[in-house]
Amino acid sequence: MKKLSSSAIAHPNIALIKYWGNKNQVLRIPVNGSISFNLDSLFTKTQVTFISELPSDILFINGHETSGSGLDRVVSFLNFVRELAGKQIFAQVNSENNFPVGTGIASSASAFAALSLAASNAIGLNLSEKELSCLARRGSGSASRSIPEGFVEWFPGETHSDSFAVSIAPSTHWDLVDLVAVVTHEHKKVGSTAGHKLANTSPLQSARVEDTKRRLDIVREAIKYRDFQAMAEMVELDSNMMHAVMMTSSPTLMYWEKSSITIMKNVQKWRASGIPVCYTMDAGPNVHVITTKDYSEEIHQKLSSISGIKKIFTAAVGGKARLIDN
Repeated sequence: MKKLSSSAIAHPNIALIKYWGNKNQVLRIPVNGSISFNLDSLFTKTQVTFISELPSDILFINGHETSGSGLDRVVSFLNFVRELAGKQIFAQVNSENNFPVGTGIASSASAFAALSLAASNAIGLNLSEKELSCLARRGSGSASRSIPEGFVEWFPGETHSDSFAVSIAPSTHWDLVDLVAVVTHEHKKVGSTAGHKLANTSPLQSARVEDTKRRLDIVREAIKYRDFQAMAEMVELDSNMMHAVMMTSSPTLMYWEKSSITIMKNVQKWRASGIPVCYTMDAGPNVHVITTKDYSEEIHQKLSSISGIKKIFTAAVGGKARLIDN
């Protein structure tokens, strides 16, 4: 029995300037660029083993065999890898997350980043970081941002080979901390892949996209000079704009919960009092509350006093996707 095996670990990321909507749904080429940072204490660990005798691909997530749409998505992705390698051999994939899946904490980003690295290495491909970012994008757009280290910018591009992400600052550049306030563990009813397809049904999407370059420029400079106030204002604006598009899409996507709104209002009140803190939300009800290391404990205590928060994950800026021992 011939076996080819590799394991990798990757972190989810939180987008400061969001990706929402594709100009090419198949290749997941976005309508606008985005900026994010990786979350170091949250991760997906994935082992891919190609086995010559397997009749089809097998997927285990957190120890449970998975079928249906989850398996279909992984099989489609592995088909890209097999095509790149020129090999027709099926795989067993074992994937584990240490955070909730499908709740707006970018589980697909870390999952497909880890899968990209593990699968390509196992089958014998030696891909550059840019090539890995392009490959990861085929599984999940935001996965392209979980390949490089630290603070990351994803260039939208026009083709498969020019839509990729790069590191714009290392993880040590700025001691930001993301406190993820989990208000529900429920799997969201409409995932990001389906949501991206609805973006153009909103009359607000074109205005959001048109203004993205300005927001990207401001946040890129804010990261460079560690200017929290400039970053905070743009990050909250960008999050609100994306959710406004979601709420005005057809059908409507309403991810906010009562607790989500309470957290956002409190964060703005805390910042007005002089604390460096801001909020952002991905496609889900959970709120990412971003601050600096010096204030992270104080913000954690403040969040803990808000009813409706089920758990708080704390993550500093994380590194790149990397291979680990099987």
